[in-house]
Amino acid sequence: MVYLLAMGAALANALTSIFQRLGVEDAPDSDTLRLRLIARAVRSRVWLAGFGLMVLSFAMQATALHLGRLSEVQPILILELLFLVVILGVWFEFPLGWREWIGATAAALGLAGFLVFADPGRGNGRPTSLDWLEVGAACAATVVCATLLAQRGPRWWRAASFGLAGAVAYAFAAACTKEVSDFATHDWASVFAHWQTYGLAGSGTLAVFLAQNAYHAGPIAASQSALVLADPLASILIGIALFDDDLRTHGAWGPLEALSLLVLFAGGMLLSNSRLIAGIRTSDSPDADRLGPRLRRRVTTRAPRPGLRSSRP
Repeated sequence: MVYLLAMGAALANALTSIFQRLGVEDAPDSDTLRLRLIARAVRSRVWLAGFGLMVLSFAMQATALHLGRLSEVQPILILELLFLVVILGVWFEFPLGWREWIGATAAALGLAGFLVFADPGRGNGRPTSLDWLEVGAACAATVVCATLLAQRGPRWWRAASFGLAGAVAYAFAAACTKEVSDFATHDWASVFAHWQTYGLAGSGTLAVFLAQNAYHAGPIAASQSALVLADPLASILIGIALFDDDLRTHGAWGPLEALSLLVLFAGGMLLSNSRLIAGIRTSDSPDADRLGPRLRRRVTTRAPRPGLRSSRP
């Protein structure tokens, strides 16, 4: 059940990224890191549909986190990358070659191998206030640095940097979600007495805001690769630091885990240099990485032409 819920959340996340990119991609560059970007987004029906899918994804993820471990659930969301590649190739007709399929598959298999070999287990300790403070400070520093890096460079770099910042914020929000879901099972009224509830609201809102800037900044494959790859890795580290999740590292398990992570990063690097990203960012067409024009062209070319009748009797 935990795995099915996490896979459902991954599919919903992939669709969310598509819909929300469609809702913000036409915004001017001056809207970056401005609330105007969100104000523009909420006036778009397709963006609101993506928001609904995001709420559904959160519900499935929260249930999975309550039933499972942070370092177990979050890495499964890497399947979002596979779903995204399929959607971009089949529906939006982006060119998909061996780099896309091998890269996405290697990223998914690498992280799956890490889960199998590491066999993350639940620890006995509960996070203290100092633990939360240290992890929160590390996450905040990473988000700030990644956001600063996103202010310069080509569009794919800015999208990836915003994606990294959003991924870390999502990982911290997932940790808060796990705590809040545990509180809720004992006493719903006590949920609002714990700071983690407000930490979830704040970090979740920040993550959504950074994700919209990632979608707006450049190619969706660049932003989503950073979001999907960084989130589970950050969650594994947070799970170890906060919830004492244990990783099996003795004997041959340690090298196998390292090999799995190497395959994961190799897949991510292969995907980042694929035609899906490299071909987009070097194209002379300003609409080359935009989903809206591709969707309109697809609908137009497949729609029957008015006024034409079949020559058959």
